[in-house]
Amino acid sequence: MNNEQGDTIRLLIADDHAMILEMLQIYLNGVSDIKVATVPDLPSAVQEIDANGPYDLVLVDLDMPGMDGLTGLAKALQHNGGRPVGILTSSPSARVVEEVMSLGGAGIVLKTASLKNLANEIRFMAGGGRYLPIELVEKRQVATEEPGMGLSRREFGVLELLAEGMPNREIG
Repeated sequence: MNNEQGDTIRLLIADDHAMILEMLQIYLNGVSDIKVATVPDLPSAVQEIDANGPYDLVLVDLDMPGMDGLTGLAKALQHNGGRPVGILTSSPSARVVEEVMSLGGAGIVLKTASLKNLANEIRFMAGGGRYLPIELVEKRQVATEEPGMGLSRREFGVLELLAEGMPNREIG
């Protein structure tokens, strides 16, 4: 895609939930300017990108077995030749939102959102924009405005991981 009207956006979606992939594919097959391919995991996404990419946009599920979504984002960015890669997830923490954006992610698509804006979100990210739903923008603003009780950014991140239930050994 080179941002001219009439071009077809090549989209790759990686998600381990078959029903999510099938529903997105059915919906997006009805959108004339988006051609979607789907894969069930990150290794398949990397293989697909290497064989048929780069894609105009790759969306990677944040939580797939055997991987950390942020590692998945970085790996997909590396293989997609500098083209946009975004995250597909249900409810990311403020820390995850911040890390997705700082790693150069194209944005975050919420699985909990309506399909009515999905095609426009895809077009926006594929065209080089960075997309965050308004509720994530607000979450991000609140997180940066909170004083953090005198903690460094790293300390606050560790505290957030503890609150999410992650064991100390995994945090260290």
